[in-house]
Amino acid sequence: MTTGRPPAFPPEGRLLAVDWGEKRIGLAVTDPTRTIAQPLATLTRRAGRRFPMQSLRAYLEEYRPVGIVVGLPLTPEGAEGPAAQAARAVAELIAEKTGLPVILMDERMTTARAAEADAVGGRVDRDQRAASILLQGYLERERP
Repeated sequence: MTTGRPPAFPPEGRLLAVDWGEKRIGLAVTDPTRTIAQPLATLTRRAGRRFPMQSLRAYLEEYRPVGIVVGLPLTPEGAEGPAAQAARAVAELIAEKTGLPVILMDERMTTARAAEADAVGGRVDRDQRAASILLQGYLERERP
């Protein structure tokens, strides 16, 4: 698992994004050509419980991503606080349990952009939309 550049994601295949939160975890997935990211689902995490790995596995089996992008919630100044440390732990867990390459990507502003999109219209869950914005940002960053 790395921050920034992907650890050799295969050149083709779906990617999945995880927008980690204390209570809700948004998921998004790309199409197989990695052209566009779309909202997928929202997982719920009960207080004091572990990351819902079993729920994630169902989506991994269905969509068969070749890599995972996990949102890294940095402070507005770009520092890491407790939320970023928790996201790092989740990314490590996902990498360990799935064997897939996992990267962390700065997710600042994805929730705010998701809220703006909600205000404009659309009934997609905010957590899913935030994951989709994160993943689309990754796709755009990696395009030549």
